Amino acid sequence: MSETLAFASALELAERIRRREVSPVELVEMYLRRIERLDPQLSSYVTVDADGALAAARAAERAPAEAPFHGVPLPIKDLTETAGLRTTYSSKAFANYVPEHDHSVVRRLREAGFLVLGKTNTPELGTIAQTESELNGACRNPWDLSLTPGGSSGGAAAALAAGLCPVAHGSDGGGSIRIPASCCGLVGLKPARGRVSPAPYGPGSLGLATSGPIARTVRDAAALLDAMAGPEPGEFFVAPAPERPFLAESEREPGRLRIAVTVEPPVEVPVHPECAAAARAAAELLAQLGHDVREGTPPWRSDEVFVHFVRVWQVGPALAGVDDLSLLEPINRALAEDARSTSAPELALAVAQLQAFVRRVVSFWDEVDVVVTPTLALPPVPIGWTYEGTDGDPRLAFARQSLFTPFTSLVNVTGQPAMSLPLHWTASGLPVGVQLIGAPFGEATLIRLAAQLEQARPWVDRRPPVS
Repeated sequence: MSETLAFASALELAERIRRREVSPVELVEMYLRRIERLDPQLSSYVTVDADGALAAARAAERAPAEAPFHGVPLPIKDLTETAGLRTTYSSKAFANYVPEHDHSVVRRLREAGFLVLGKTNTPELGTIAQTESELNGACRNPWDLSLTPGGSSGGAAAALAAGLCPVAHGSDGGGSIRIPASCCGLVGLKPARGRVSPAPYGPGSLGLATSGPIARTVRDAAALLDAMAGPEPGEFFVAPAPERPFLAESEREPGRLRIAVTVEPPVEVPVHPECAAAARAAAELLAQLGHDVREGTPPWRSDEVFVHFVRVWQVGPALAGVDDLSLLEPINRALAEDARSTSAPELALAVAQLQAFVRRVVSFWDEVDVVVTPTLALPPVPIGWTYEGTDGDPRLAFARQSLFTPFTSLVNVTGQPAMSLPLHWTASGLPVGVQLIGAPFGEATLIRLAAQLEQARPWVDRRPPVS
């Protein structure tokens, strides 16, 4: 079987399986061969479940192709539990942890017909935006092996960009889908708060994190969101049911939208000229497509917000179930220590201040439909960038993340949907993403607009050197 199918869309693969033009076993075997050949350069996979994937593929061949993605392989990010399959969180504390149950989003993906290939690399506990850990090593960008694929869904994005899977599961608590999508030239969609269930766990303070799709095409991203979305019993946050499937939205015209464009991030950090150019070029294209495009920045500039965000963010490492903090890497150990010294009133005040901030920022979408920004303030940074110039200080290393990702975490605080699209490329051939931020629960508008941009400026035929 030709390996050109490695870059076919998941929807195309599902259709070929239904027509019996290709079998699930053939697809799994193809991706396993590619992983064996190419992944030693990338370290995008933490665990490859060859036996489990092949057994599931053989079962799929015997069963009727009723689910939308019947027999299509995909990997799961290694922060998300998979029954019987090692889940390390890229932490030495969980190096041999094998869950007994699937996370609800994994169950939904299996019910949609997907076959789990394995688990993809992530930084420890998904805390930072570079996929590097003491346990699982550094994941590298297939466009340039000296650079990061971003994080925390860096392994998922690197694997997808290199053709080691057709689509990938990711999760995003501060940009962790959109960041690697930008670094690897992919479509990354962070759903609205409450769209995808965190069950069996709670949403945490403010419900910052959510699972979501990483894909090569907008249609695949929309269809993968359809497979992931939906509430489970006992939810804290529930998004309104969509008017129609998100895949159907990708085939509808967006109409003339009110679009604000800004290169001013919520945190006062410099924005690289390539990243600013990406957003401005997208603005020109949107105007050519007939949209009402204007310059405009939401009222999101606030030095205090980063302090409040970190106070909420540090709760994650503290609640990771690691009593012996010496098992954690320095950044997570420092965050956990700071969380343990933070009082309950201080945490409650941070949540309240962020909620007040959200109300002010989200009101900006009363006047616009979409806000366009650079996804990142820098093109993909080198492996090891996190600690550059910090003298090994983990708190400085964590604070340094804002130089790279000032545009992404704000949207996790507000709970709005956002997408990163690969609309710009540097002269040296590196992808630079553009972020579209929608109104609350406005995934449908984003998907329609993204599909229009994809048609106007296609990216799907681009291939990284390691592919």
